[in-house]
Amino acid sequence: MTDDAVRQHLPGLIDLSETTRALLAAVRGAGGRPYLVGGCVRDALLHPGRRPKDVDVEVFGLALDPLVAALRTVGPVDEVGRAFAVLKLRRGEEDFDVSLPRTEVKTGPGHTGFVVVPDPATPPRTAAGRRDFTLNALMYDPATEEVLDFFGGLADLRDGVLRHTTAAFAEDPLRVLRGAQFAARFGFRLAAETAALCRQLAPTFGELATERVWGEWRKIGEKGRHVSAALTALDDAGWLGHFPQLARLAGIPQDPHWHPEGDVLTHSGLAADAAARLADAAGLTGDDRSVVVLGALVHDLGKATHTQVRADGRITSYGHAAAGVAPAGELLTAIGAPPGLIARITPIVREHMVAIGSVGTPRASVVRRLARRLAPATVAEWSLVCGGDHGGRGTGSGPNPTLAWLAVAENVGVTQRPGKLLLRGTDLMALGHAPGRHYAPVMAAALDAQDDGAFTDHAGAVEWLAAAAADGRLDAWLQEGLAGRHRTRA
Repeated sequence: MTDDAVRQHLPGLIDLSETTRALLAAVRGAGGRPYLVGGCVRDALLHPGRRPKDVDVEVFGLALDPLVAALRTVGPVDEVGRAFAVLKLRRGEEDFDVSLPRTEVKTGPGHTGFVVVPDPATPPRTAAGRRDFTLNALMYDPATEEVLDFFGGLADLRDGVLRHTTAAFAEDPLRVLRGAQFAARFGFRLAAETAALCRQLAPTFGELATERVWGEWRKIGEKGRHVSAALTALDDAGWLGHFPQLARLAGIPQDPHWHPEGDVLTHSGLAADAAARLADAAGLTGDDRSVVVLGALVHDLGKATHTQVRADGRITSYGHAAAGVAPAGELLTAIGAPPGLIARITPIVREHMVAIGSVGTPRASVVRRLARRLAPATVAEWSLVCGGDHGGRGTGSGPNPTLAWLAVAENVGVTQRPGKLLLRGTDLMALGHAPGRHYAPVMAAALDAQDDGAFTDHAGAVEWLAAAAADGRLDAWLQEGLAGRHRTRA
């Protein structure tokens, strides 16, 4: 079969596992021609010799039913994607997506507005042309150990350019966000002609389901190391305006003494880059990494409304931390972030200025109370976001001002969660007080005392309660609780 591809012989490019070799042999035995495609080829070119965990295989010259039968000799086959000519196979820790080339006919708006027809006779070049970017359209023939390059993907990968393959790119506007995601992961930039096509697609953003939007932002949070490049890609594509809380940061000035890097949008991207480095150094993955990376990205959204240029030329943004909570929640909700993730990021936004201006080692009581205000986020996550803030100031980047706070948190055991209240309701019952909501003021006072270090274990809490009962404080708190309950009922 002629395919007019540029072929580059790269022996040993991909370390094929035993299961991968068995799958390829089964497909060839059934009469198919398998090629490795997509991310596993791209990533192998970026990091030669690695063994991919997830492998995508495209099979030519074989119909769907014989392909299923061949794959079943290797492992269980999931046919949930059969309507799209995509099969899944998992054996051990390895995942395989095995697909047939197909013809897609646009029938309506959105990513579901297609009729998919499997076509094993499709030429490889035509199949590659349906992929989004040239660097993802590269194919690897494991039989000859050659990379097939139909659209200049090798050069684009070398140059760090995201260039669309064909006009088929416009059939799914999600590909614009995929471009931003790849920019975040690899630090690449959009080709001028691709950016122009993306700008034409900007009005179609509303066709995208929120869960698909989050799919790309989630990868930015979990894998992005160059989030500033993603912001640049979105801006070049004309899509930054679809995320108005970020777009409003463009052009918002900052004091050049503290922020020589430029406006708030520039700082936000660089802060996310720095936070990603810190998160990776800490070994964070999944949602934990996203909290830190996306938290750094949104930490200064409040500056859009709370930045002032004073008469003397000074630029201030007093109150921007608290003011940033609402827009951070709005943005994260709009891009589809799970509520649990939002609940962890917004308190970090609110508290990210706490350590600024502090001198020396903070008191343990201050750090304990910070841990409570941050929950369900942790002091450790807060410290990483603040570290990203201070590491994302270009030539003005400096050390993380929260390290002394983190050391105190580690010392008192509140790095990952606030201290559990040591006083128990049964301790009040033991003194003859019937249970009820009037316990609340007592528990609040106990929590304050515990954070102040008045006691550090349950026995100490009981002693503290006895002292409060002896000097009349306990009765006063219980009366306060009863009065509060009666007011609520009224």
